[in-house]
Parts: sequence; structure tokens; C-alpha cells
Amino acid sequence: MYQKLKLKNGLPVILVPKKESQSVAVYLIYKVGSRNEKDKAIHGASHFIEHLMFKGTKKRPSTLAISKELDGIGADFNAYTSKDHTAYHIKANSDNLDLACDILADMLNNSLFPAKEIAKEKGVVIEEIKMYEDQPIQYAEILCEELLFKGSDLEHNIAGTRESISKMTRQQIVNYLNSYYAPANAVLMVVGKYPKNIENVLNKYFVQPGFGKKFTDAELMPVKLKQIEPQILLNYKATNQAHLAMAFPAYSYFHPDLYALYLLAIILGGNMSSRLFIDVREKQGLCYYIRSQADIYEDSGDLMIRSGIDISKLDKALAIIFKDLRAIKAKGITAEELAKAKTFLKGRLTLQLEELNDLADFYGREFILAKRILTPEQKIKKIMAVTKSQVNKVAKDIIQKNKLNLVLVSPLKDKKKILKHVKI
Repeated sequence: MYQKLKLKNGLPVILVPKKESQSVAVYLIYKVGSRNEKDKAIHGASHFIEHLMFKGTKKRPSTLAISKELDGIGADFNAYTSKDHTAYHIKANSDNLDLACDILADMLNNSLFPAKEIAKEKGVVIEEIKMYEDQPIQYAEILCEELLFKGSDLEHNIAGTRESISKMTRQQIVNYLNSYYAPANAVLMVVGKYPKNIENVLNKYFVQPGFGKKFTDAELMPVKLKQIEPQILLNYKATNQAHLAMAFPAYSYFHPDLYALYLLAIILGGNMSSRLFIDVREKQGLCYYIRSQADIYEDSGDLMIRSGIDISKLDKALAIIFKDLRAIKAKGITAEELAKAKTFLKGRLTLQLEELNDLADFYGREFILAKRILTPEQKIKKIMAVTKSQVNKVAKDIIQKNKLNLVLVSPLKDKKKILKHVKI
């Protein structure tokens, strides 16, 4: 069971005890990501700031100074940026809780952002962008969401663009930081083994002037998709495989059929006994990987299928994929498929939340994005209550030809050859 409290500066805290653990995870999430970057000139700012937080403070003036202290206690530390939130975390032996809090608070409150480090890190981030562009398995997914969410703030690439990163100024970065890095726009999780006086410990480190900034929640640009026909994007690259990503617009955190969507994604391509995995890989040997996933946001979401397919056998693979989509839409799922998907999702959630960082991430995203907290047990109960008719309804609702977005990263150039398979 978890406990909620607020620090003296209003920073919300979620405490999740795991008495059997000998470690503790301190995890801070800010509700800011690439979708908050309204101006093209600051595309990638959220992600860039995440990098710069590790570049030094007055107390710890370099990346090396920060990493040496954390390495000295064998800590696990990292950060990530998404479209709608940014997270920083340190996991360490519970005896080192004070140091973990001190370092995390110091980084997030006192980072200096020296011009020299900004200039160097621009090169690092631009190389990261190039890396994603050179990895078709990831780049196809990036391009597919850009195509699907075109015209909305979910279109933005998390890493930004080479141009936006190279031209971004220190003042733009600091202004953006000051707009979003505030207690009212954050949540702090402490998960694992922690002392009874944990509130005093957190107030000591996280109640500082910089953590007291006022914050006015900016309105997100609502996602209003006006797609009326299938969209196909061919991104030319001299690859040995055709890397495919296809997506249909789906549901937000607050949609009543969200859990049915999760189960549909599993039945369709979420594990090694799913329809697509068996039909495309196991029976025909047309690919190494094929999977489907549900990506969820505050006001929208998508159902996405991804695969890397032998170019010479792409026609055959596409025919099978669309055949499976037509079948699940027209005939629905079986009771056996539903039961197995529920058990799979329950098992995966249970395994995932054995890890402290994942447990902290779970509670943090529940609080700051879904605006309520459902415990893992409560989520499992909702999953187990989904009916076959609900999943069938979702399949009919989402799998529609006019809402299809399909991206191929490959040497192919003729859209007509792809479009002929689009029969749903």
C-alpha cells in the first residue's frame, strides 16, 4: 500500500514501502515533455534539459563529480524524457538514502548549465538523433507517430531536430526550465526501504528556493485528428529489411475501454503466442520481430504494429497482417484468447513491479498523468473484468481503413504496391 503526503513547498510525495528490500529508489517526475514545446525553435528542449542536469552544480561542478559520488556507493542512476513527462531517478542501498536525495535535489535545483557544456552536449544530442535515424526499427515508430499525430503537439520528436538543437540558446533552455520545473508540476516517489522519519529527510533536501517556483499549468493543444483516408509514408533507406510501423488512433488514460485496448494489443501481437507472431513469423518465417502495442496519452493514444520483414516477402507478410486485422475486426476474439491475455498481462505487471524503479514509475505516472492512483491490484481487477464483447467492440472501433497510418523504412519507393494490401 502507498502513502501520499506533501512537503513544505507543496511538492507531492508518494511513499511505497517494500520491507523485504535492502535498497531504496528516489524518483522525481516532472509533467513536461516534447508535447509542451510549442515553438519549433525549442523542439527537443525537454530532452536536452534532461541531459544537462548531469553536467554539474556549484557543489558538484562536473559530470564526473556527480558520477563519482554515485558510483562510490554502487548506485543505479539515470533519467528519461517522453512526450508528456521527464523522470530522474537514483536507486541505492537504503543506508545511502540521504546522499541519493542530496545529489538528486542538487542536480534538479542547482544545475549550472555552463555555456561550454551546452555547446558540447549539443553535439551529443545531435549524434543521438542520427543514431535513431540510423536504426530503422526505432525510426519507423518515430515517423509513424509523427504521421498519425500530424498537426498536434504529440507530433513532436522527443529528441528534437538537428536544426533546433544546434540553434537553441542557453536563455531559451533556462526559460523553458523555469516554466515547468516546479513542485506543482512534479511528483516525488520513494520506493523500497526507508526510515520512519522519511518526511523530515525529504523536507531537508527538496524544500529549497528553486523548488518553490510558481507554476501555471499551460493548456495542451487538444489532439483533433481529421484523417479521412489511409496515410502511407515511404522513408527511403538502403536496408536489408523493410521496417514497418502501422498505427490507428486509439484511447486516452481516461477512456472506459482502455483495458480492453490493452488486451486487444496482446491478442493481436503482444507476445509469442499472439496471432501476428504465429501467422507471420512462426508459420511463414517472414520476419524476426513482429509486435503490437498500445501507446497511451492524456487525450489520445494509438494501437501500433511494428515488424522487420524480408523485402522480397513483404507482399506476403502484408497480406497476412491485413488478413489478421480483418479477421479480428469481423469475427472477434475467442474466450480462450481473452483468458490467456488477461493472465499474461497480470503476470507481466506483477513481474515488472518487482523492480523498484518500475514501481516508482508506475505510481508516478498514475499520479501525474492519469490524475488518480490505481494500485497494481486495482488495475489487475479492472483487467480481469474485461469481457469478450468489449474487446470485440474496441477492434471494430479502432481498426478502420480510413484511420490507418503506415510507415516503411526501406529501399521501396512505390506507394501503390503497398496501398493494394490495405483492405480492412
